[in-house]
Amino acid sequence: MPADGATTGHGIDPASPNMAASLLRQAGVHPKKRFGQNFLCDGNVLARIADAAGIAPTDGALEIGPGLGALTLRLADRARHVTAVEIDAELLPALQKVVAGRDNITVVHADFLRLPMEALLSDAFGAEPGVVVANIPYNITAPIVERLIEHKARIRSVTLLVQKEVADRMAAAAGAEAYGSFSIFCQFHARVTVCGAVSRRLFMPVPDVESSIVRLDMVAGGTEAVCDAALMEAVVRSAFGQRRKNLRNALNNGGLLPSREALADAAEAAGIDLMRRGETLSVREFAALTDAIAAARAAPG
Repeated sequence: MPADGATTGHGIDPASPNMAASLLRQAGVHPKKRFGQNFLCDGNVLARIADAAGIAPTDGALEIGPGLGALTLRLADRARHVTAVEIDAELLPALQKVVAGRDNITVVHADFLRLPMEALLSDAFGAEPGVVVANIPYNITAPIVERLIEHKARIRSVTLLVQKEVADRMAAAAGAEAYGSFSIFCQFHARVTVCGAVSRRLFMPVPDVESSIVRLDMVAGGTEAVCDAALMEAVVRSAFGQRRKNLRNALNNGGLLPSREALADAAEAAGIDLMRRGETLSVREFAALTDAIAAARAAPG
């Protein structure tokens, strides 16, 4: 058993560069850039990720992109059952070899973004909400997070290993350089916590960027009270659609209200100065502005 406590079926644990390289060599495959395949090879960090997910022994866990299964083993040591969705058919023999003998792991060969979510979550979690854990590449982080948030009623938390830039965007405060519409989207639907940094040198092959562990604890209804979440998304999109413009111009161009006067009145009611730019507004201020715009839309005349 490795020092971090993972149980490894037949004694195979790809939490080291040598073992990961050996598994890939035996399978006759190479890491694929298009799938963002940089395998984390450090048992202590893998355990940190599994611990950050806050898995209870009764939980079902869904892992997106298990790769060679190093994290899968550690999730399975903590969870009732792990469903691991892997897109790369060429990795399946190595993955199956690693998880062999573990009766609480199910490997699914599929593209997560194409799977029917209700059926997947039902199979992975059963009747109760479960946890999601993933090591995902930059280019599909937003689509995956958006899909998970769409089904947040079935998910208690999502713990991700992502590029540091992405984690910074998720957690950024209003006014920060990294703050944007994706920050607001994540922070409205979940409490976002950056759980720590992961050096790029712990991956095989070594990527060009540093990574971070980030956890999203889903919040039913949103972290701020708002009358219409869909309208708030439209307000945020308009505010950031022309990032260099102030709110007066950006929101007028968004067509949210029929006139500049109506927008000015709504902003005044929300206590928002339209000369500000969208990136200076907090999630709470966007919620207040949305409620004021909704009230203006509903007003007679």
